[in-house]
Amino acid sequence: MNRFNSMAPQRGFTLVEVLVVMLIMALVLGLISTSLSRSISGAQARESARNMVAALRFTRTQAILQKSEQVFTVNLAQRSYQAPGRRVVALPEGVELQLTTAASELVSDDVGRIRFFPDGGSTGGRIDLLVNEREYVVNVVWLTGEANLEFADDA
Repeated sequence: MNRFNSMAPQRGFTLVEVLVVMLIMALVLGLISTSLSRSISGAQARESARNMVAALRFTRTQAILQKSEQVFTVNLAQRSYQAPGRRVVALPEGVELQLTTAASELVSDDVGRIRFFPDGGSTGGRIDLLVNEREYVVNVVWLTGEANLEFADDA
């Protein structure tokens, strides 16, 4: 008797079946990677906003400790900010900035400042970080100089 019977049912997958499964897997991986990239940039924006709040708090603390005015600078064109005595911090790609501050603290159309005083107060201001249709709002209270972060709700 022959071991290989031509009438026995064949087992396995056809080339078309394998290609269809690979195509479906590629589509699913593409959707997952797009979703992850959006959440990563959202996480980066959230972390950037938190770091900005920390830099503002540092600036306020320096004003109190050194008993002299200290200035926090925001550059809208370069999407960056700088606390006194610290390096310039650039925000990640895709993060847009908007600054609301006292008219006296506008250096140019693209550069503005928030000034902190030795008593802890400030000129106040608001910095909006916009990414992927989300808004992170950094508020600086003029009377106390306190900086805090709010996550704006999606409309």
